[in-house]
Amino acid sequence: MGLLEITSVPLIVAIVYFVLTLYKKYVAANKQKLIKIIPLIAAGLGMALGVLAFYAAPEIVVANNVLSAILIGGVSGLAATGTHQVLIQLGKSDDGKKNDDEDDKTQE
Repeated sequence: MGLLEITSVPLIVAIVYFVLTLYKKYVAANKQKLIKIIPLIAAGLGMALGVLAFYAAPEIVVANNVLSAILIGGVSGLAATGTHQVLIQLGKSDDGKKNDDEDDKTQE
């Protein structure tokens, strides 16, 4: 497995993460029903990107067939959702509140 073959998963994760950030900010802002389907959108977008990468740039995809490309893309899309949750949890303080600079300034 070469260096190019391992780039497809992080690339799909990054693209899905970016698209979902835009989706959450502009489309699903304050709409709980639209926020709940984010993991489904992540998986679907990841699957589409996996198939696109399989046909457009087969040298960067680890998959040997389309089904493998779909599965790799779907899991990569869901990994973007997990990445987002990890960043949220790391941003919280010990008492469970969001750790922002603005909150720190108001407490001083």
